[in-house]
Amino acid sequence: MTFERGMNMGKDEVRAGLKELISEVMPELDDIDMDKDIVSEYGVNSISIIRLIVSAEKKFDISFTDYELSLAEYPTFNDLATVIISKLDKN
Repeated sequence: MTFERGMNMGKDEVRAGLKELISEVMPELDDIDMDKDIVSEYGVNSISIIRLIVSAEKKFDISFTDYELSLAEYPTFNDLATVIISKLDKN
């Protein structure tokens, strides 16, 4: 799934794209529930979330600030999807 800059995507499309990225960046995670806590449920750490965010920046053609790279900002993968949607809406 590829995305073009300025493309108006819905939440479901962003979530699907993010799920693809999760499986690429964190292949050890199976059957992702986007609403579960990513630290306690999946053991995601700071390095993993930064790798995922960098991949999301490339895939969705968006940018995150240094402050947005914190694991604490994203209790669930849906929280990350919400930020991606917000950034896409601003473009």
